[in-house]
Amino acid sequence: MVQKYQSPVRVYKHPFELVMAAYERRFPTCPLIPMFVGSDVMDEQASEDGATHRIERRCKLDVDAPRLLKRIAGVDYVYFIQKNSLDRRERTLHIESHNETFSNRVIIHELCCYSVHPDNEEWTCFEQSASLDIKSFFGFESTVEKIAMKQYASSIKKGKEIIEYYLKELDEEGVTHLPRWSPAPDCPAQPCVTARPELPVTPAIAIPAASAKDTQSTQSNKDNTSLAESLNEPLAGTPDDKLDADYIHRYLGDLTPLQESCLIRLRQWLQETHKGKIPKDEHILRFLRARDFNMDKAREILCQSLTWRKQHQVDYLLETWNSPQVLNDYYTGGWHHHDKDGRPLYILRLGQMDTKGLVRALGEESLLRHVLSINEEGLRRCEENTKVFGRPISCWTCLVDLEGLNMRHLWRPGVKALLRIIEVVEANYPETLGRLLILRAPRVFPVLWTLVSPFIDENTRKKFLIYAGNDYQGPGGLVDYIDKEVIPDFLGGDCMCEVPEGGLVPKSLYRTAEELENEDIRLWTETIYQSASVFKGAPHELLIEIIDASSVITWDFDVCKGDIIFNIFHSKRAPQPPKKDTLGAHGITSPGGNNVQLIDKSWMLGQDYSMVESPLICKEGESVQGSHVTRWPGFYILQWRFHSMPACATTNLPRVDDVLATLQVSSHKCKVMYYTEVLGSEDFRNACCNVQGLGSMTSLESSHSGFSQLSAATTSSSQSQSSSMISR
Repeated sequence: MVQKYQSPVRVYKHPFELVMAAYERRFPTCPLIPMFVGSDVMDEQASEDGATHRIERRCKLDVDAPRLLKRIAGVDYVYFIQKNSLDRRERTLHIESHNETFSNRVIIHELCCYSVHPDNEEWTCFEQSASLDIKSFFGFESTVEKIAMKQYASSIKKGKEIIEYYLKELDEEGVTHLPRWSPAPDCPAQPCVTARPELPVTPAIAIPAASAKDTQSTQSNKDNTSLAESLNEPLAGTPDDKLDADYIHRYLGDLTPLQESCLIRLRQWLQETHKGKIPKDEHILRFLRARDFNMDKAREILCQSLTWRKQHQVDYLLETWNSPQVLNDYYTGGWHHHDKDGRPLYILRLGQMDTKGLVRALGEESLLRHVLSINEEGLRRCEENTKVFGRPISCWTCLVDLEGLNMRHLWRPGVKALLRIIEVVEANYPETLGRLLILRAPRVFPVLWTLVSPFIDENTRKKFLIYAGNDYQGPGGLVDYIDKEVIPDFLGGDCMCEVPEGGLVPKSLYRTAEELENEDIRLWTETIYQSASVFKGAPHELLIEIIDASSVITWDFDVCKGDIIFNIFHSKRAPQPPKKDTLGAHGITSPGGNNVQLIDKSWMLGQDYSMVESPLICKEGESVQGSHVTRWPGFYILQWRFHSMPACATTNLPRVDDVLATLQVSSHKCKVMYYTEVLGSEDFRNACCNVQGLGSMTSLESSHSGFSQLSAATTSSSQSQSSSMISR
C-alpha cells in the first residue's frame, strides 16, 4: 500500500534570493545534517543568460537503521538521485528526489518547491510532498516503514532549522538583501555559475515528505513577541488555500508531521469532493483525533456528521434556537468563566434538575436541541479563548454537581432521553470535551454510571474525574483545575454562579404524549429542507413555475429510506389548478402535505407534458445534487417515484431472494428530504465560477454524487454552489 504525505506550506519571511543564498550555504558539507555523507554531480546545465540552472546529483546517506538490518540488506549507505531546477526569472526552485538503492523493493518519491509567496513578494514559500511504497524488504517491511517515518520526522524539522541558521548567519554578515535576477542589458550573456551545489531537502528515506513538523517550529527564533500578540497579526494566505505551517502551530496546536499530513490530505479530499463550504480545520481535526488519525475511519464518521448537520441545519442552531421558558427556569446548567487551561467551563447541577418534569413538559427533541446549542456555543467559546489566551483551545471543561441525585433521576423515559443525547453528541462532537469533573457523587451514581458508560467512547471516559462526598476540596481536587477565585459559591467558593438552581417543574406545564410527538416532529422539520413520502403508485411531485427561459432549477436531496427514481418534466400549462402558497420570487409553489401528486392520470406523456431529463435511479442513503437549465417558460415538475425491484432477467420464475427483497421494499414507504431553488442564469454562473471539473449543466447523471454520505453543501449559504453538477 502506498503511503502518501503532504506538508503544510512553510513560509520564510525573507525574499526568495536570500533564501536561495542560505540554501546554497549548506554545501559542500553541512555539519547540521550528519546523515548526509556527500554527493556527486551527475549532470549540470545552465542557460546562457543565467536565468535557469539544472543539476542532477547522486546523494549518499548514512541512514540511522539497526546494524542487523543493514547487514541483512548488504549495504552501509543509501543513495538517492536528486534533480534541482532553479528558475531565477520565475523565482522558483523545484526539487525532485527518488531512491536508487533498493528501488526494486522500496519506491520513495519526493517533491519540494521553493516559490514566492502569492501575497507578499518579499516572502518565500516552501512545500513538500512524498510517497512511500514498500513492496518487499526481506520480511522487514513494517520495520523499514517505521524507520523511514522516524527519519522523516526528524529531518524535516532539521531542514527548517538549517535554513533559519544560514539566514541568521547571512544577517550577521550584513547580507540582508540580494538583487533579483535581470538579463544583462548590452553585454553578451555569461553562463551561469552556481556558488555551491544544493543538498537534497531531506531526501526521502527520511520518509517521504510528510507533514511538516518543520512547519510547526515556523516561528523565527529571533521573534521575541509573545504568541498572544502574534495571534492578532493577520496571517497571509497561502497558494490555493493550502494550510500554512504557522497557522497550524498557532491555531491548531502541536501536531506531528504525520498528523499534519492527515489533516491536510483529508481537507484536500473534502475540497475536491465537497464542492461547497467545507468544515473548519478545527472541526476536521477533532474527527481525526477521535479515530487516532486513521484517515479512512475519520472520513467516514465526519461525512456522516456533515450529512446530519446539513439535514438538521445545525450550523444555524445558535441563530435560530430560542430556549423555551421552561428551560430557562428549570434547566440547571450554564457557562461560568474558564478553567486553568483557558478552556470554557460549563456547570451542570444535575442533582438539582427535574429530568422527569423537563421531559414531560418539553419532550426529547427540545432537550436534545438545547444540548446541541450548548455544544455549538462551547465550540464558539473555544475559538474566542484561542484568541484571548494566545494558544490553541479546542475543547471545553464540564463540571457536573450530583448533589441531590436520587432514584427519581433514574426514571426510564428520562434515562432514555439522556442516552439518546449522549449518542448524538458522541457521534457529532468528538474530542470537544477536554475534562469532565463529577463532584459529590452519591451512592446511586454507580447505577446511573452502569447505564450510561457503555454509550460513551473510551477516549471520552478517560477524561472523567469522579469525586465522592467532599473529596473534591482536598489536594488533587477542584483547585487543581479551576482557579480558586472562580469556584462557584455552592461548592464552597467565593464566586457567585448564575446557573439556575432548578426545582420541580409544575405539572401544569406537562404536555400530553400526542402534543410532545407533534412538537418533536415540528422541531426536526424546521429546516430549509422538506420531507416527503413516496409510495408505490404514489410519487411525490413538486411544481415550479418558470417565467424567464434560461433560468436554472437546482436541487439537493437525500434518499432517507428506500430506492427512488428522480424525473423532471415540463408542461406549458399547470397540471392542476396552481396553489397560491408561493415560496420566493421565482414561483416555487408549495402544494403542502407529505405526499403530493400533480400530474393528472389522464395526461399523456409527449402530448400534455414532456420529459426534459433522463430518469435517475437513487439508492437509499445517497445524496444527490444537480441543476437543470430551462429552455422554455412554463411549469416544471420534479418527481420522486418509487423504484421497484426489476424482474429476474435469466428465467421466467423469480428467485426466492428476489421475491423476499421485493416484499421487503414494498412493505414500507420511501422517504426523501429535499431543497430546491431557482436561480437566474447569470446568478448561477457567478455561483459556480470557482467550481472546476463540472459536468454538463443539463445532465442528471452528473448530479448523482458518487459519495453517498456527503452532500455537496452543509449550509444554505452554499446551496447556490452545490446546485451545480457534482460528477460521479
